[in-house]
Amino acid sequence: MKSFSLNEDSTNLNVHGAADFDELEFGRGVRRLPSWTRPQVPQGLDVMLRMPSGIRVQLDTNSPRIGIETHTTAFAGANGERRPVTFDLQVGGSVISATSTSGNTIWPDAREAAGFRLDRGEPSTLWFEDLGNARKFCEIWLPHNAFVALRAIHIEDDAELYALPERPDFHWVHYGSSISHCMEAESPTGTWPAVAARTAGICLTNLGFGGQCHLDQFVARTIRDLDVELISLKLGINVVNLDSMRERAFIPAVHGFLDTIRERQPDTKIVVISPIYCPGAEHRPGPTIPDENGKFKTFEGFENLRMGALSLTRIREILNAVVESRRSSGDRHIDYFDGLELFGEEDAPDLPDDLHPNPAGYQRIGERFFAKYLKKLDS
Repeated sequence: MKSFSLNEDSTNLNVHGAADFDELEFGRGVRRLPSWTRPQVPQGLDVMLRMPSGIRVQLDTNSPRIGIETHTTAFAGANGERRPVTFDLQVGGSVISATSTSGNTIWPDAREAAGFRLDRGEPSTLWFEDLGNARKFCEIWLPHNAFVALRAIHIEDDAELYALPERPDFHWVHYGSSISHCMEAESPTGTWPAVAARTAGICLTNLGFGGQCHLDQFVARTIRDLDVELISLKLGINVVNLDSMRERAFIPAVHGFLDTIRERQPDTKIVVISPIYCPGAEHRPGPTIPDENGKFKTFEGFENLRMGALSLTRIREILNAVVESRRSSGDRHIDYFDGLELFGEEDAPDLPDDLHPNPAGYQRIGERFFAKYLKKLDS
């Protein structure tokens, strides 16, 4: 068996979508925002950017089997069960999945001062078998719902790891919330941005962060500095969920986010996507709070304190108006896309907590974004 370290840079291996790394004693932890953002990142976002939704280890090999050695940290859900940590190997249009049961586990525990308990585990190697002896470009999609520290790639002794070829990929960066992070998806290729990107045959960078997407300027500058052909921004749901902005702040924040991107990408296609259906917040402002059944609800009262508070209906009106105003001012490379075309009221049965789609819902969103937008880009 030949082994190639993932703890150092290599011309034969690429970790696409990782903008920074944590150099840890048990491996190289991936991060989805660059190192200069660290002093600005809130703790909640720091947790989410260390979950590698959309990150892939890319390699070119003729090995009939490939092993990836990692140290993972999984999270237990509210039901007390450890969430599966799944890796997907993509070769061409085919995907093989493998699930790790090793590594650390973080358990909710109200008896602990931090609110959780960490059970430590060991690194492990997952193998993808029966791949044939032909040379092939491979992408190992890392788990979207766990922390991952990379250690090594393993191939057969008589196989080769070739220098990665230049790939004329169409690059797409997507920014969003938990509904773009997609921790409820069954595997990393089941997130809706991955479904859409794989269907279109384009290269994805996913900046969907659970509980986040508050138009942070350090994210705008990160997107501004990427070399991409398409930028999508799925905005608004967590502005309502956390009641983090009122209308007075939200409108200039959206313009400011777009202005920052346009500083270095004046002609790159941008699509602003409004929120999908969320029954509790469609016509009432947030914050949203899970009830005793785990359903996310808004609450009544305090109307005298809610001047300018935002519902999803109002968010969609604002985002459409912002895009129209920018197009009227000469930006012909920006579009508005109504999130209800991706997931509307008729899809509510696939919204178990009235906020996050289930795996079938994410699959449908990805298929619809491809059919309704990505497929039409060249037409």
